Amino acid sequence: MNLFDKDNHFNAANIITFANVACGTLALYFVTQHNFTIAIILAWIAGALDIADGKVARKYKLSTEFGIQLDSFADFLSFVIMPAFLLFYSLNTTNILVGAIFLYYIISGLRRLVAFNLKVESGKVAKYFEGVPTPLGAILLWVLYLIHTFGLISSPLIIAIFVAIIAWLLNSNVKVPHP
Repeated sequence: MNLFDKDNHFNAANIITFANVACGTLALYFVTQHNFTIAIILAWIAGALDIADGKVARKYKLSTEFGIQLDSFADFLSFVIMPAFLLFYSLNTTNILVGAIFLYYIISGLRRLVAFNLKVESGKVAKYFEGVPTPLGAILLWVLYLIHTFGLISSPLIIAIFVAIIAWLLNSNVKVPHP
């Protein structure tokens, strides 16, 4: 098996992306166990892997349509679902409106990733993202988690309003520089 064969679905870049998926899945498990610290560590590792897979794909010319789709699935799990679950679980609420806002965030993240995939070409990197990218959205949710955890904002509804704003920003026309 050649790790640098573009046509191999298990090439070096895709293996890194699969590791991102594994970290996101494990992080979700730890969220359900209320072990938020390990979940966050795994999510940050997933973030590092997300950066690494793209760099490896570009450096070794491994970008393919399969890799683009795989990366978006990994992003959806690690940077949309996982941080939303982390924050929602930490709020410890049964408020239906709060739950609906978190669903809005997840749907907004999915919509953003699908729209991004329809625009992107293999191996091309735009100078700017249009709208907040999902990894940045995840970071913003983790900041809200810290704000809530440290008691700066204790109301689940106020946290949820910030989540709704971030969800809207995912699909906005805001220009965010590509790293």
